Amino acid sequence: MTITSATAVPTIELNDGRQIPQLGFGVFQIDPDDTARVVGDALEVGYRHIDTAQMYGNERGVGEAVRGSALDRADVFITSKLSNRFHRPEDARRSFDQTLSELGSDYVDLFLIHWPLPTLYDGDFVTTWQALEELRHDGRARSIGVSNFQVDHLERLRAETDVVPAVNQIELHPYFLNDEVRAYDDAHGIATQAWSPIAQGDVLDDPVIGAIADRLGRSPAQVVLRWHIQHGNIVFPKSTTPARIEENFELFDFELEPDDVSEIDARDRGEGGRRGANPDTFAYVP
Repeated sequence: MTITSATAVPTIELNDGRQIPQLGFGVFQIDPDDTARVVGDALEVGYRHIDTAQMYGNERGVGEAVRGSALDRADVFITSKLSNRFHRPEDARRSFDQTLSELGSDYVDLFLIHWPLPTLYDGDFVTTWQALEELRHDGRARSIGVSNFQVDHLERLRAETDVVPAVNQIELHPYFLNDEVRAYDDAHGIATQAWSPIAQGDVLDDPVIGAIADRLGRSPAQVVLRWHIQHGNIVFPKSTTPARIEENFELFDFELEPDDVSEIDARDRGEGGRRGANPDTFAYVP
């Protein structure tokens, strides 16, 4: 792990040799009409990693914000994800072309399969992954990965394909440590990204986290995001409020004590802490 001089955000080396900023900015559920402005605010604060997706409908705004900034395209790491509607290989290739068009870029830094959808497409996410391998080979997707993949899904990719995912983006927060998947990622050189990092806000009222925040003079959100950083997770908080966008970026001038980390770990509720859908059964197609 290294520190970038421009932003003091740690970068993590992926298994393909590329670097990804450990702290990013998420745009899930940000209105497409607001995305360019909000992402522009985030870039001005110092974020250099933006996480979007085809199903969010706001890739265009992300591209507009990057072009409207004083930054070179190469200075901003952009992640997008394949829509659940486009898992068949020919659809995946066509929709990826649309992603590049929406972003106004000739490449994306990281492209993910958004959900495995094991109950759809005859349970075939392998050929979908092989389509992403092609995109990586031709350089238009610099890195490729998955999102919401369980251990058995990852094992199937390992057995039937040639490229190990660089990233697995999963639900992960103090109430749901998702230990089995995270341990598998670690053992196989897959970086773990945490979505819903503050459990949709539920953990912000947790008394243990609140006590740590009070002692450190930080907000509960900062404490939880710092907990992610110290665990080595890639994390991308979302906000549309400029003050909160800035606050969520201020994570690198303090540290949690080991006992603090252990206390937050102990908030885990196992499967009962999951806030989003279970990847084994999720079958939404927009």
